[in-house]
Amino acid sequence: MPLAKPSLYRSAGVAALLAFLPATAACTQPSPSSGPAESSHGMTDNALPGNHVHALAVNSASGQVLLATHEGLFDVTVTPATKIGDTNDLMGFTVGAGNVFYASGHPGPGSSLPDPLGLMKSTDGGKTWEALSRQGESDFHALTVTKSGIVGYDGQLRGSADGKAWEVAAAGFAPAVLAGHADSDTVLATTENGIQRSTDGGKTWKAVPDGPVIQFAAFADPTDAFGVAPDGTTYHSADAGVTWTRKGRVASEVQAIAAGSGPSGTPSLWAATIDEVVVSTDGGATFGPANTK
Repeated sequence: MPLAKPSLYRSAGVAALLAFLPATAACTQPSPSSGPAESSHGMTDNALPGNHVHALAVNSASGQVLLATHEGLFDVTVTPATKIGDTNDLMGFTVGAGNVFYASGHPGPGSSLPDPLGLMKSTDGGKTWEALSRQGESDFHALTVTKSGIVGYDGQLRGSADGKAWEVAAAGFAPAVLAGHADSDTVLATTENGIQRSTDGGKTWKAVPDGPVIQFAAFADPTDAFGVAPDGTTYHSADAGVTWTRKGRVASEVQAIAAGSGPSGTPSLWAATIDEVVVSTDGGATFGPANTK
């Protein structure tokens, strides 16, 4: 049975409330001398690469677990984490079909790229990027891929079939996270008032009745979706976000989540916390360290 909307914002505290708010209005570029000290592998004091994780993704083509951070893109499938490509501030990042990556954000120190980056595309696993559109105009803090195109939020909710020409969607909300799947046109948007859902690739939206208030969302496949509330409570939906079931809880503060198929082919949930990347292979009920190599 679907759960009634929990009063998470009353119980999760002020910190969770502030963390939930979209960061579009408060984006700053990182300073090379700020934040925890990094090693040659980009690892910081909290054992995660980068000073802050903006996105977590699982590349089904390669099996890589990828972190998009202020300091660029990292493969955290093995230890130590491996830096991929140039050092750019990746505020938005998503993996599409066929090993295609999309990203947005700000250029790194010394870069000649425009600020903001607009929409960038990589077809070689993030090693190199090409500019697609809205360079110098858009910093997409929320970004996802659907069957029919790309959906992003840069202060306005936009959709594009080819990543070049964009249309603004009529949506009266500011999403913290957009979640989609390359084989579906269903998109979920997390907001402080609940989940918004689109079944036409982000063109039109409806609120999910009686859904939980979640900060993060991700699709493992076209029908299995996961959500994490500001207090770490996890939820699973087996019908593409229509109804939700409470599952468990991530113990540490969550920065980003991703979903995909686990070793047995069942839906799995990854979460980047402030300390490490953890994974659940039982539908979000329990979690353990993701990196065992």
